[in-house]
Amino acid sequence: MPMNRITFNTEQCGGRPCIRGMRIRVKDVLDLLAAGVSDKEILEDFPYLEAEDIKACLVYAAAAADHTVLAAS
Repeated sequence: MPMNRITFNTEQCGGRPCIRGMRIRVKDVLDLLAAGVSDKEILEDFPYLEAEDIKACLVYAAAAADHTVLAAS
């Protein structure tokens, strides 16, 4: 399951979600993808990452964006 690749540690990266306990944040990978960097390029630049890590970041982002927004009336 991709989500077990996302870890949280209050002593690391300010408690932000990271990949497999490493000091690379989910946000770092998402920022690269948003900038148009391909999966292949990310994996070449960060050889300790795996394709499943990138997928886990996308699954995490999708889950984080799926919440109800209540509007004040």
